[in-house]
Amino acid sequence: MIAFASSYGARTLSQLAKLRQKRECPYNQAVSLSGEPRLLTASSSDSGERLDRFIAAQCRDLSRTRVQELIESGRVQLDGQPANKGSVHLRGGERIIVEITPRPALAAKPEAILLEVLYEDEDVIAINKPAGMTVHAGAGNPSGTLVNALLGRGLELSKGGDPLRPGIVHRLDKETSGVILVAKNDAAHAKLGEAFQQRAVKKTYIALVQGILKEKTGTIELAIGRDPIHRTRMATPRKSGRGAAPANPRHARTDWRVLANVGSTTLVEVQLHTGRTHQIRVHFSALKHPVVGDTLYGAAANLRVGKVGLPKLARNFLHAARLGFTQPQTGAWIEVRAPLPGELREFLKHLCAAAGEPQSRIDAALAAYL
Repeated sequence: MIAFASSYGARTLSQLAKLRQKRECPYNQAVSLSGEPRLLTASSSDSGERLDRFIAAQCRDLSRTRVQELIESGRVQLDGQPANKGSVHLRGGERIIVEITPRPALAAKPEAILLEVLYEDEDVIAINKPAGMTVHAGAGNPSGTLVNALLGRGLELSKGGDPLRPGIVHRLDKETSGVILVAKNDAAHAKLGEAFQQRAVKKTYIALVQGILKEKTGTIELAIGRDPIHRTRMATPRKSGRGAAPANPRHARTDWRVLANVGSTTLVEVQLHTGRTHQIRVHFSALKHPVVGDTLYGAAANLRVGKVGLPKLARNFLHAARLGFTQPQTGAWIEVRAPLPGELREFLKHLCAAAGEPQSRIDAALAAYL
């Protein structure tokens, strides 16, 4: 049940009843009354539910990320005491007060974060982004981003776009590593943005996918849109026609070439012709060959080769290995490469050992990317 509490305690039942009659505050909806904390009561059927999940389910205008932020800032009380963790399991009968405060305004601020620079001139800079780093600030990621790190180097970045994304002309997923190109001025930003839109930028990735691909090369052309049920995912139209279609699907094309088979996995070189959100991950998942480590799109949490369990890969096996572009001022063709990260090479070493494959064969297949 949802009600609202004043700063001095819960409203009386008669007051709540009047509000309900006026349809200002139905019990079964998360209606926002500015500045008024919400009073939730867990029922016996909520026993065993996590506190953060319970609040997010009751207050539908709050994401779990926002609920976690409110808990961490002491804005959630559980039976009169500040809740310490969102992972607390309810017993049923608890009274929960949620004080909803506005999020602090996000800003792109300089931070001292080390970066590996792959290429730099007066117009652009190319960085080897590590897995785990978000490109720019957003909900749940106010700091520690690539933009924060670039500003921390004292760089002037283009300012023509979103103020939270200065210089950003394309993105990599948080758990994807590799080459990312950033514009230093508005003229370069405009030229690069046009090049990406016209697909004049060549983007090459290395991915390890589950299963053995039957062909040596292939093209995946499936439109991609927001998954209507799981909002953190993207989806392709379902062939069966069952279920809701993805929202605003857009054309997407991915070309791939097999580099090597290792145990029950396939190492592939991937060329992107479009730049849709999660494109490579969604396309290979649609083929029933999810990217290793990508549990969001169906990959195993712990990959096994026969009876051997491999160490957990705490990221996706997806790396932006090469990016080719035309220098926005001189017109010269520039190609930037990022070597395969150590954690991915180490995972391949364990994979080869489990599959009884010589490491030299995989190194030879990856010679251009190590």
